[in-house]
Amino acid sequence: KDPQPFRFHNEGWFGKSTANVGVDKFTHAYNSYLIAEFLHTRIKRRTDGARGSALSAAALATGLMIYSELYDAHEKTSGFSIQDIISNTAGAGFSVLRNTVPGLKEKLDLRLLLIPNSDIYTFEGKRHFAQQRYLFALKLSGFEAFQDSPLRFVELHAGYYAKGFTLPDRARGVVPQRKPFVGIGLNLRELFFKDSKSWLGRGAGGALEYLQVPYTAVHVD
Repeated sequence: KDPQPFRFHNEGWFGKSTANVGVDKFTHAYNSYLIAEFLHTRIKRRTDGARGSALSAAALATGLMIYSELYDAHEKTSGFSIQDIISNTAGAGFSVLRNTVPGLKEKLDLRLLLIPNSDIYTFEGKRHFAQQRYLFALKLSGFEAFQDSPLRFVELHAGYYAKGFTLPDRARGVVPQRKPFVGIGLNLRELFFKDSKSWLGRGAGGALEYLQVPYTAVHVD
């Protein structure tokens, strides 16, 4: 198909009239954050922990996401979104903070929680966004006062999701709902993988810094 002219698209932020009630903005931030984290690990390993690896990784992640946005700018159904660029930059920026502020990585994670639906996992569209919840997890194990206490297995959560914004919902006149939430959860990495010597255990423990296992926390909207 013929490429479309470059166009801007004002997607808005978290308004009920926006396409995905802001969940897609968290998706952009999380994706940029995840790329920056991966690149930081690789750059740090290749440069023997040289200073500046976190900033270099974030810059590369932001650049990749801008390239993706430039592609969207020529799509008929989308466009170049300033809101997406800001979200991407925020996600990469959080990676910089997490890898440069002493002790922050041990205390705070940004995670994706996927709530299974009738498809288990929907790969695209509004149902894809509807099953996503994003949260910050404050890990008590990262605080010296709790390291010898059972409270080291506890996390405090704060996050966001939305509901009622799929096309069938809107067709039925359902009003979209924005759902900030707080809660308490189990630190599965601390519980099962803290001192793992196997590559499988270390990999699973690392994944738990970025993914929240469903039904391992209690959340209140």
